[in-house]
Amino acid sequence: MNLRFLETFVWVARLRSFRLTAEKLFSTQASISSRIAVLEEDLGVKLFLRDSRGVTLTPEGQRVLEYAEKMVNTMHHMRQSLDRSRAIAGRVRIGAMDSVIHTWLSTVVKRAMQAYPALEIELTADAALNLCDQLQKGYLDVIFQTDLLRLETVRNVELARYPIRWIVATGSACDRPYASLDELAAERVITFVKNSRPHQDILSLFHLNGVASPRINCVNSVAAMTRLIGDGFGIGAVPPALVRKELADGTLSVVDVENHPPALDIVASWRIGAGLEVNESIVGLATSVVAEFCAEVGEDMAVPVQAPAAASAAPPAGS
Repeated sequence: MNLRFLETFVWVARLRSFRLTAEKLFSTQASISSRIAVLEEDLGVKLFLRDSRGVTLTPEGQRVLEYAEKMVNTMHHMRQSLDRSRAIAGRVRIGAMDSVIHTWLSTVVKRAMQAYPALEIELTADAALNLCDQLQKGYLDVIFQTDLLRLETVRNVELARYPIRWIVATGSACDRPYASLDELAAERVITFVKNSRPHQDILSLFHLNGVASPRINCVNSVAAMTRLIGDGFGIGAVPPALVRKELADGTLSVVDVENHPPALDIVASWRIGAGLEVNESIVGLATSVVAEFCAEVGEDMAVPVQAPAAASAAPPAGS
């Protein structure tokens, strides 16, 4: 049995797409289809069903997958043991939300390029919800966002929490003490993209404090939020870590009010399996970089989350 064909089968099963598998393995759809056809003929069973939504495993394919993953995993471990010095190559697709890009992502990428010069790094910037969807569909390998993902083929580790504060332009009409959230909500509030975790948390905070109709403006860019706050458009609900330069030079200030929104969680999620060890290496680098970042900016801006040395897979969805 051709182990390369078996590895192709594993990737099609993971990504549920011949096209995505061809991209991942730097091949063509025709070649991928041919490998699967040869494997099906060799095993005497049909491995996949195809429809308009993609491909799914047959019952026989599901049984074959259990053994195929073990065989492919053994093959990768054997290769590693034969040549520990072999450079990590290939491509890793990293997705990150704006809050990560504006704090420590560039340091992670720089160190990854130094540690793995033969590795191609492809970056995607998007909202957390979209990043989770792209990871699940196989378009991304590692993402940095806000939620733990309940997927059997994905691992998660919480990296840090960014406290969120009410931020205003120093000397603006909004730069004054507020007796209550109700009074603050009379001003325009500027925060993250609609339906994001921070947006939902802020809505809940207002609701719990009896604020019926807050004036919330959702913005999908940290740079745009910073500009709007600085121009006096309204009060920002953002982590001070994202505007630390403006806070340090006095352009922006933290509002004097009792209740602040919940902290923003930063979570790393990555695909696991044979041939995907580089994903965990990238997350390991990120863990170290985040710890350094938190120590540099202080707990008022970023709090590290202690995580086990090896993060465990999250339980399946619905559990």
